[in-house]
Amino acid sequence: MRVSLLAVLIVGMLGCFNNAFAYLDPGTGSYLVQILIAGLVGAAFSVKIFWQRIKDFFSGKKPDSDEDEGKKPDKDEDE
Repeated sequence: MRVSLLAVLIVGMLGCFNNAFAYLDPGTGSYLVQILIAGLVGAAFSVKIFWQRIKDFFSGKKPDSDEDEGKKPDKDEDE
């Protein structure tokens, strides 16, 4: 109930104004594009880092403990 009332108030307030009298220079648009690109690159990097865990989650397979920690077992551990 509160969320819908808040949404109605915000939409109502935004609908009351005809002119914004605001200035957006070209740097603002460039900044918004930069934020969008940075968000997409960050999301892609996160997916790349956690891809194996994501695949295991959706396939229902349990992840390996060595792979989960991100380290490879040493070959000379027993010697």
